[in-house]
Amino acid sequence: MSFNIVDKLLGITLLGTAWVLWLLVGLSVVSVTVMLERALFFSRMRINFPDFTNQLAKLLIDRDAEGIKRLCANRGAIEAQVVLRGMDYSERGATAMRESMEGFLIGNRQILDRGLVVLGTLGNNAPFIGLFGTVIGIIMSFKDLSDNPAGGPSVVMAGISESLVATAVGLMVAIPAVIAFNAFNRIVKRRLANAEAVMKMVLSSYERG
Repeated sequence: MSFNIVDKLLGITLLGTAWVLWLLVGLSVVSVTVMLERALFFSRMRINFPDFTNQLAKLLIDRDAEGIKRLCANRGAIEAQVVLRGMDYSERGATAMRESMEGFLIGNRQILDRGLVVLGTLGNNAPFIGLFGTVIGIIMSFKDLSDNPAGGPSVVMAGISESLVATAVGLMVAIPAVIAFNAFNRIVKRRLANAEAVMKMVLSSYERG
């Protein structure tokens, strides 16, 4: 008795495309969940950066350490929190401040990036999952034609039209994920750049002192 791998794989593909569509629906739920969570996360970190830096600069000029802490204490934005972390080490000198602030940024980058790998993966691979479902649908269509030759091309065309739904759904999952990934990635880069800018403001003031 010989083992025919083609027949075995054909048997798997004939399970249908419904499971591929349900997989894509599940992935779309994951994608939307991540997008909503990231949107809420960044909305809580919103800050008027020009106004914040103007107030910070005045307090640094006056060397008002307590005022700087009050300015940053009630703000959840990373730009304010990195300043607060540096001020906690201000009595130990500029070097200690720099190391604490840099460590804070490295640790918080992982928090800012959370979930983006999911969006990037879905954006890159959801179309291929949809294409896989389409290929399965086409295989099923030709199998139906071989089982019912009298049905003619209409048997194949009906199956192919249904199988193309999987590709469409895959694109519907991927496109929003790619857009959200690019948007959130840009926000992360901008927030980190802002945080590094205020870090340099603080350090330049204390290094001169």
